Amino acid sequence: MNALENRRFILARRPHGTPARDDFRLEKTPVPSAPEGGMVVRNRFVSLDPAQRGWMDDAPSYMPPIPLGDAVRATTVGVVHESRNPDFAAGDWVLGLNAIEDYSVVTPGGFTSKIDVSIVDSPSRYLSAVGAVGLTAYFGLTDAAAPRSGETLLVTGAAGAVGSMVGQIGKILGLRVIGIAGGAEKCRRLVEDYGFDVAIDYKSASGAKSVDALSAEIAAAAPQGVDILFENVGGDVMDAVLLNLALHARVVLCGLISEYNAPEKIGIRNLWQVIVKQATIKGFLIAGYVPRFAEGGAVVAQWTGEDRLRVDEDIQHGLDNAYDAFMRLFSGANTGKLVLAVD
Repeated sequence: MNALENRRFILARRPHGTPARDDFRLEKTPVPSAPEGGMVVRNRFVSLDPAQRGWMDDAPSYMPPIPLGDAVRATTVGVVHESRNPDFAAGDWVLGLNAIEDYSVVTPGGFTSKIDVSIVDSPSRYLSAVGAVGLTAYFGLTDAAAPRSGETLLVTGAAGAVGSMVGQIGKILGLRVIGIAGGAEKCRRLVEDYGFDVAIDYKSASGAKSVDALSAEIAAAAPQGVDILFENVGGDVMDAVLLNLALHARVVLCGLISEYNAPEKIGIRNLWQVIVKQATIKGFLIAGYVPRFAEGGAVVAQWTGEDRLRVDEDIQHGLDNAYDAFMRLFSGANTGKLVLAVD
């Protein structure tokens, strides 16, 4: 790449259903200059997350839609390339909400913080174990779910970056942990690599299992019911779990990945079980825990350092590969936290 070029992964049109390659384009522009009070960051690693699919729609959400013609918004780890901000110097490693591009402009007041890459084996860890993924798992379970030792935790999307960490943290806290994932290999990893007590495959030889079939497997694995549901999937998978809630169960609604590419929303049909079991549903966003990031990060870092918490990363390479890498989220191909190494 010419050193004077900035490659940018642009949202060219709003996806309808599953994103298509033509919904994006790779654009080359001059490297930007730092604005007064701001800086330019040279991105090294980019986080690829299901939430980005929601930001592509022109619909109300917790963040504004990505404008057409802009680079796709993403959390990145990078190095300050040029600074006109007295709190940052060229060469500083930083974490921030930027975009899938080589160079990002950070305006005054933008969400960017310095990071110490000497305490991790790779700067990408700030996008996984000690970043938003790890903190989502930590606070989503320890705070939002209010777990008690001996309870049964069920995690959907359990082989994903957040789900695999939630299950491991559940074991650390003394919970019995059940995970639902797609395919024999992912279910093997749940038990052998992440220490789940039970893994349930939502797939069959002919496709996804019916709600009734999946519900029966959950009932066999949790005969006393599910005390905590950490929900990442929605749709039929969530419907099957709702039929197996324990009395006064807690549902932490972290994601609904089965809905993200659906042209017509699937919805939940068994919500009445929340009434029957006097359960509670809590919507969870990590943004509400920003003031406690240092607290949670210290605990996650300690557990990781003690080898009590395994965090896998699926690192794809090259900004030219952004579309194919992003689509791994929805094909189930990723094996850990999905990260794009820009170079």
